[in-house]
Amino acid sequence: MAKIALFGATGSIGTQVLREAVRRGHEVTVVVRDPAKLADSGGGAAAVVRGDVLDPAAVAGAAAGQDVVISAVGPGSGDPAVLVDAAKSLIGGVRSLGTDTPPPRVVVVGGAGSLRTPGGPLLWDQAGVPEPVLALMHAHGDALDFLRTVPVEEVRWTCLSPAAQIAPGERTGTYRLALDDLVVDDEGRSHISTEDYAVAVLDEIELDAHAGRRFTLGY
Repeated sequence: MAKIALFGATGSIGTQVLREAVRRGHEVTVVVRDPAKLADSGGGAAAVVRGDVLDPAAVAGAAAGQDVVISAVGPGSGDPAVLVDAAKSLIGGVRSLGTDTPPPRVVVVGGAGSLRTPGGPLLWDQAGVPEPVLALMHAHGDALDFLRTVPVEEVRWTCLSPAAQIAPGERTGTYRLALDDLVVDDEGRSHISTEDYAVAVLDEIELDAHAGRRFTLGY
């Protein structure tokens, strides 16, 4: 079983990632700025420590001795640019651990905006995307652009973009994967439940199939 440090466990995706990791028996350390806000740490099966994803030193402290660091951090109602700052802090913190022992892998929850649609344009280039959503999409894209500058020999990073629509639903344990192309079903819909997104995150942790790459999923 893997030792996992999880940032962003209080969000809709992070909550499901935590539950899925605990369900599979992984050793999870939840890293939050205010531990009091995490009322349920996976049924008491996860440790909870104080730390800020925007502080590389805090990242290094949480990442030391772990196999994987997951960032499910979102901007909430704040500036979406925090996603780029978080990605840089994560990589900087993990890099600071050195290479005497293999550093932990980094798995980042990404966005769908930079995925190619079946018609050819990127999702964020389609007409009618609301401005706040567009800003969030581009922030995720900027974070991905930064990750792509990180040599996988230094940090084994992976970014998982969701389908165009992600929402709480059913855990089916089934999904389809792609790299940079939006996954759509026979009706043209691109969707995934947060529960099955979490399944895919943990599958990636166990399989290590997309080091140095972004990939995506959908039904």
